[in-house]
Amino acid sequence: MSEEQLPGDPGHDPEQDSYLDLLARGAAVEAYDRPVLLARAAGAGPEALAALERTKQRALRVRAELEGRRRREAELSALFATAHDLAGLRDLDAVLRAIVQRARSLLGTEVAYLSLNDPVAGDTYMRVTDGSVSARFQQLRLGMGEGLGGLVAQTARPYVTESYFDDDRFRHTRAIDSGVRDEGLVAILGVPLMLGSQVIGVLFAADRRARVFEREQVALLGSFAAHAAVAIDTANLLAETRTALTELERANEIIREHSAVIERASDVHDRLTELVLRGGGVRDVADALSEVLDGTVEFTESPPPAESADGRAVRHGDDWVAAVSAGGEVFGALVLRGNAALDPVDQRTLERAAMVTSLLLLAHRSAGEAEQRVRGELLDDLLDAPDRDRRVLKERAARLRADLDGPHVVLAARVEGPGDRPDRAGADRRRLWSAASHLAATRHGLASARDGGAVLLLPLGAGDTAADVARQTARHLAGTLREPVTVGASAPLDAPAARPAAIAPAYAEARRCLDALLLLGRAGQGAAAQDLGFLGLLLADTRDIDGFVDRTIGQVVAYDRRRGTDLVRTLDAYFASGMSPARTKDRLHVHVNTVAQRLERIGHLLGPDWQSPERALEIQLALRLHTMSPALTD
Repeated sequence: MSEEQLPGDPGHDPEQDSYLDLLARGAAVEAYDRPVLLARAAGAGPEALAALERTKQRALRVRAELEGRRRREAELSALFATAHDLAGLRDLDAVLRAIVQRARSLLGTEVAYLSLNDPVAGDTYMRVTDGSVSARFQQLRLGMGEGLGGLVAQTARPYVTESYFDDDRFRHTRAIDSGVRDEGLVAILGVPLMLGSQVIGVLFAADRRARVFEREQVALLGSFAAHAAVAIDTANLLAETRTALTELERANEIIREHSAVIERASDVHDRLTELVLRGGGVRDVADALSEVLDGTVEFTESPPPAESADGRAVRHGDDWVAAVSAGGEVFGALVLRGNAALDPVDQRTLERAAMVTSLLLLAHRSAGEAEQRVRGELLDDLLDAPDRDRRVLKERAARLRADLDGPHVVLAARVEGPGDRPDRAGADRRRLWSAASHLAATRHGLASARDGGAVLLLPLGAGDTAADVARQTARHLAGTLREPVTVGASAPLDAPAARPAAIAPAYAEARRCLDALLLLGRAGQGAAAQDLGFLGLLLADTRDIDGFVDRTIGQVVAYDRRRGTDLVRTLDAYFASGMSPARTKDRLHVHVNTVAQRLERIGHLLGPDWQSPERALEIQLALRLHTMSPALTD
């Protein structure tokens, strides 16, 4: 470079060494030492060198002033350019991204980010970042007064820190410190985004090393934040305006469509009224509704979604569902398929059709209540007067399409339980009897109201047990009544028509099972005596000891008979020894390994939980009954 040439070198021009020339050229700071070095090399005296040094210092001050003005001019120019660019943006996300990017560029920092206040949550959250690499940092939320940003948002004043983790002017929290540490930030400057006197967020510039932010940089970022706040407000206003215009357009569309909707609703009303007057059925309502609503409408007896219980039509998956109910009793639902975009008027049409359907069902049911009463009277006669002519009883059952020659089960059902309200007891019992009668009619059985609940005589399906029927009945009645229903079942009856006298004892057994379920805290469930283990054995009139022993330890007894082993005696000795293998081997006079092998085989036969307290108690009772029953030890 020419500035490194010494006097006497070819091409050297002494004028280039003047400080005015250096200032004019915008030379680097190091070049200002060169005139002094050249003068010293040329043999200048001390006074000349001192004067030259003073001139150099003045030139450096002038240079610094010029640099500062150039920098401020550049910053001001960049600020105006940024403000102009922000004014041209209309999308809020684009505005926020531009703000953060320009802030980072203006201050030359490694990271810049912006948080917005959440007036509902009462905190401020990270909205946009530029230069950030940490996901945790980008998802931070700061309470008012927490961290540097929370302090800026709370006080509406700029804050700057040279070293974040060494600064105790603001409250540190684990979540915020972890996010800042993940990002690796050290020096942070935050200024408020303000609209009038309201702080709407905070604009930050930060570095991953210690840095002093000068007063001019703080002022620059503050000025930029003022423009940014206005740009944000403008974008929000534009978004609100666009939303309002969209809503107005939609309102106009609704108004245009309203006349057609009213005509369609009037047509539906007329058609439904005609159906009621001429005694139409549920299928007729569904067909008429399908034409009007441009879909397929079906009636289903399945319980509707809980949110439609108040009569509203609700969206359920791809369908619309309206509950069909009356007087608190749910008959089922109308389901509209194939029309996902259902407007409010059409929803009300579906709801009105559900009301009409419930009226039709009530009308049809009133005709069927006589049949239900006849069913109840027949079951009452079977319970109270089993000595009546069996041929007459069978004929009455045949007229009701109830075949009493197959296996049946007697069920006792009750709604009331712990915490029932007395004022509802009567209504609940009537609803239970109605639901039980309807279930009995569909299952070709009988039902009657009795003892504050309901009694049912239902056929036993192939492969079903009495416990299966009890659980199914409890679920069905609970779904119909929308309340828990407890159901106890008797042991199966082979043919009620052949042995009417067995129905009353079976009902007594079902009631005892029901009472046991309530005492055990199992209200709302269904069970038979066999589900309750030895407690069911005590409840049952039949005292089926053989069946209880067989269900409990029958596999072990059968294994001994087939293999000639001694597992039953080992099991008895094991419990008699306090479930200690060591004492068991002494009682049996065998090796402890033999005891262990037998117990392992018993576990395979009885299941892994055979030593649980409940199972162990039943097994010990079965062992005692087995020992005392000669028929089982032969």
